[in-house]
Amino acid sequence: MSIVNERLGTQSVVKSFFQYFIPTILGMMLMSVNIVIDGIFVGNGVGALALAGVNIAVPVFSIIISVALLIGIGGGALYSMAMGENNTDHAKKIFSTSMVLVTVITIFTSLISYLNIKTVARLFGATEETLPYVIDYMTILLLFSLVLAIEVSLSIFVRNDGDPQLATLGLVITAILNIILNYWMIFILQLGVTGAAFATVIATAAGVLIYMLHFLKKGSGLKFVKIGWNKRDILSISKIGFPSFLSEAGMGVFVMGYNIAMAYHIGTSGLAAFSVINYLHVFMFLAFIGIGSTIQPMISYYYGAKKFTAIKTTVQIAEVTGLALGLLFIGIGYFGADYLVSIFGITSSHIASLATNGLKLFFLGYIFMGINFIYMTYYQSIGQIKPSIGITVFRGFILLAIMLLVLPIIFGINGIWLALPVAEGIVAIVLLAFARKGIMDNDLALRDFST
Repeated sequence: MSIVNERLGTQSVVKSFFQYFIPTILGMMLMSVNIVIDGIFVGNGVGALALAGVNIAVPVFSIIISVALLIGIGGGALYSMAMGENNTDHAKKIFSTSMVLVTVITIFTSLISYLNIKTVARLFGATEETLPYVIDYMTILLLFSLVLAIEVSLSIFVRNDGDPQLATLGLVITAILNIILNYWMIFILQLGVTGAAFATVIATAAGVLIYMLHFLKKGSGLKFVKIGWNKRDILSISKIGFPSFLSEAGMGVFVMGYNIAMAYHIGTSGLAAFSVINYLHVFMFLAFIGIGSTIQPMISYYYGAKKFTAIKTTVQIAEVTGLALGLLFIGIGYFGADYLVSIFGITSSHIASLATNGLKLFFLGYIFMGINFIYMTYYQSIGQIKPSIGITVFRGFILLAIMLLVLPIIFGINGIWLALPVAEGIVAIVLLAFARKGIMDNDLALRDFST
């Protein structure tokens, strides 16, 4: 019996949820700490301007990771459905096709971005002061983008193949190595933001090597086989993965939108203040991604196995978990704001005050974010793409852009910080009012859907 069939096919939903959730959330937290450490090292070792520059370059991650999620999540969901149906041959073809697609698309998009790197940097919000830092950081990430993309996609398949512990180990090794390399590159070799980027790439490559160990395990369903470029499979992978692509792209839009709003309303000090909050936001954001990563293989497998009651139970457990995390993060933000800002080496009292006050307002969005990710992932996991895309587009693009335009006019600087919480809140309320009842009461909707 394969690893994934042994786990999801025989265990209770609660036991399976926590077997996936605990290593996944620990891995995401370590990845988050990893990113925050980047900011701490850059802020303390290079300066606030460099920190702002690296933050402006963050959307380049979105370009790379969105491609990896497009194929990885789409392929991973289809892989789990196939394994739930005991169709292992089709599952292997899905995996092989997905990895080839990730490679081809990543190389193409990174090449286009690299050839227009200065234009892309300015599009992300770079100013004359921050442009050199932005270009230095982006150059390394784009040149080694395939390493970053393969790491994300492969980790998804390893987790979907019933091995969340190994997926977490890869994140642990990556995080620890990145911390060590950041210190060495920035403080010993004095390589600045270029060193920070190199540290990320090298640590990520180590994570890929860890994930490769899964192929050696007995019961591993991940096998490379000859592919025939099945158009239906490619279309299905792209459709199911598209909400994750949009969600990650929305992270890039979020950063660009806030950078532009800060630059317009406040200036460079606003950019520096937001860079601190954005590093902390990534920490919290990845926690909710962790909940989605937990339930996606479960729901997809249960859908393939026609275990509809198990799907409902999975969603209910995820809701409680997401609410608990949201309340925890709000508490941390409210009571620990001064300390959280201080660790980034901000010496300007003005920037520190902006960041501290903004953090308390911004963190209110986390009470709603879990609900939005859970329902987006639910629809995506069963292949029901339209509602998943709708959730992603409204929370990450339309409503956020509207709030960034309107709220600063009404509330000033506070309006900028409240843009994300208000956008997330509106979507969450609509989902709880209209979508939840349908999911919990009508499992015929699941049976009637086909991709």
